[in-house]
Amino acid sequence: SQQAGENKRILLLHWYLHFFKKNGATREQIRSLVQDGCMEELKRRLCSRMTFGTAGLRAAMGAGFSRVNDLTVIQSTQYLTFYFLDMKCSIKMFFLFCFSFGRLARLTAAVMLCKDIPVYLFSTYVPTPFVPYAVKKLGAAAGVMITASHNRKEDNGYKVYWQNGAQISSPHDKEILRCIEGNAEPWAESWAEDLVESSPLKSDPLEDICRWYMEELSTICFHRDLNARSSLRFVHSSFHGVGHNYVQKAFQTFGFLPPIPVPEQMNPDPNFSTVSCPNPEEGEPVLELSLRLAEKEGAKIVLATDPDADRLAVAEQCDECGWKVFTGNELAALLGWWMLFNWKKMHPDSAETERVYMLATTVSSKILKALAQIEGFHFEETLPGFKWIGNKIHELAKTGKEVIFSFEESIGFLCGSMVLDKDGVSAAAVVAEMAAYLHTKNVTLTQQLQNIYEIYGYHISRTSYVVCNDPPTVERIFSRLRNFEGEGIYPKTCVGYTIAHIRDVTTGYDSSQPDKKCVLPVSKSSQMLTFTFQNGIVATLRTSGTEPKIKYYTEFCAPPGKSDISMLEEELMKVTLALVEEYLEPDKNNLIRRFV
Repeated sequence: SQQAGENKRILLLHWYLHFFKKNGATREQIRSLVQDGCMEELKRRLCSRMTFGTAGLRAAMGAGFSRVNDLTVIQSTQYLTFYFLDMKCSIKMFFLFCFSFGRLARLTAAVMLCKDIPVYLFSTYVPTPFVPYAVKKLGAAAGVMITASHNRKEDNGYKVYWQNGAQISSPHDKEILRCIEGNAEPWAESWAEDLVESSPLKSDPLEDICRWYMEELSTICFHRDLNARSSLRFVHSSFHGVGHNYVQKAFQTFGFLPPIPVPEQMNPDPNFSTVSCPNPEEGEPVLELSLRLAEKEGAKIVLATDPDADRLAVAEQCDECGWKVFTGNELAALLGWWMLFNWKKMHPDSAETERVYMLATTVSSKILKALAQIEGFHFEETLPGFKWIGNKIHELAKTGKEVIFSFEESIGFLCGSMVLDKDGVSAAAVVAEMAAYLHTKNVTLTQQLQNIYEIYGYHISRTSYVVCNDPPTVERIFSRLRNFEGEGIYPKTCVGYTIAHIRDVTTGYDSSQPDKKCVLPVSKSSQMLTFTFQNGIVATLRTSGTEPKIKYYTEFCAPPGKSDISMLEEELMKVTLALVEEYLEPDKNNLIRRFV
């Protein structure tokens, strides 16, 4: 038995070193694990592969087929290349050089170049939304972004965009991964980074794309003269990422003076050295440097883009209660109102509203639905992940429909449809213009949010998560909910509140539909259950597509006129706490509660 174990370790070592012979660091990691007999860790690293989640491939960096490293990036690109060659399509590829991970971007480009495929490679850091924008603008077959977005510093990712400018979804994601057979062995030329410097097939689109993007951005600037006269001051943090230069340019496009940068967080730093977490969605604790600088400079609005600048957090100084950090759902209410307000001013014929759409992911606030019901435009929901929104915008555009705003609750916004992905750069400029306009009316963002709720109904939401690093536990939690009151019987109540409907996107069940089938596409690769209560509360439990988290979302959707906020918040909090304690059982399941 001992000899068999030793033989297995030697076999594993030789097998892995065959693949990872080009990278000394990852080769040494595996050698060490084999020599130490860490078989479970080796299984986790070597016996599974990364799969496309809500934001592409994302995992910790390190050795193994389930991690992000030279080999897995080369393999992923080879699968992508083979898929396109197999489709016999005309290929003009496009890739992005992303901050601090230049080697991975160059290896990605080298795989394509060695097959004589033209490659666009940015010569410096750009925000994630520049990639889908460039794919469409340049007519590229696809785009790749090397980024871990707002994940921890140990992580990295590989985002793929299709030729329509939206992130890939089914069937392309599954077909690309199927191309693994016969393509796992790196081609000899795939390691040739120097191709990036020498190949005539490589070109740099930076100058053109930046110019075109800013020109097109001006189409959602509605009050440039007012912006130029505004006395409002803004602070911007790029959260150690790539957003600084581009937000500065966006403000210039809108006629503003440049926002005041947070100097400690202005430049790319892959260690995220001034924040405990590089996600501005975490709120005031991670925005501390921005808020203190704003107080010092007399700026009333703080804008924070995440490291790859596709998300935006916003805070406003309130005279009576310090800083108000808006949730993604609250910002969506403001931005949805603002985009509709200006669209209607430019299109006075009410009949034109018939072709207007707004979109949101199904775990996000229903506030846009409330606006649509009163204002007469269309609202649709998608599965979580902006890839679904991007592809829906593409579908609607083909039928002459116009999507003027889209969002996901995790501070992802798209104003207009020039990019088929969330865009923190454009959203920052739009928020600034909205704040400047309201300032001329002596109205703050916080006050306008209340105005919106009074007209369309209060929508109070709670969003958070627990961490679970054990996949079998996650499976057990959701299996229990599907058999809560007997086999195949879901929960009927929660702390005494009656559940009117249940939707299970994982299995395709929806009790609210006549045929009991989900309207949204079935997503068997992730867990998602939604409970609609008789009192108007909607609650969703789902697994994250990029992190080991179970997320929970609750919202009280009150009709217009119901304004007892304290009662609404108390009822929502009661249901939210019960949802976590009774359905997730954190203590029993060793779940890590969210702490910032």
